[in-house]
Amino acid sequence: MAQIKNIEGLSMDDINRELSNGGKFVVFQYCFSIILMTFRRGSDVYFIRADESTVKHSIGFTLITFFFGWWGIPWGPIYSIGALASNLSGGKDITQEVINSMNLKG
Repeated sequence: MAQIKNIEGLSMDDINRELSNGGKFVVFQYCFSIILMTFRRGSDVYFIRADESTVKHSIGFTLITFFFGWWGIPWGPIYSIGALASNLSGGKDITQEVINSMNLKG
């Protein structure tokens, strides 16, 4: 599993409490094109607290996609639109998968 970011200093009890209050684990998508080849990737896993916005974590991936994702035909525009839509809607929620792998209470 990818590294989990934004959990520094949190105990398992803190994480469980945040999850109970609406916290979640998300990944962000990005893509970039080199000449005619397009590469689609996912970020590390980010823990988003209940009262936290995803924007500060997703902005870098969104900008990479916005500026460098479009250029490969045909997949550049297709992957770019998908990545931008996902990131702008808060990323892909993978909370259940992380809970299952870490044996956390959900």
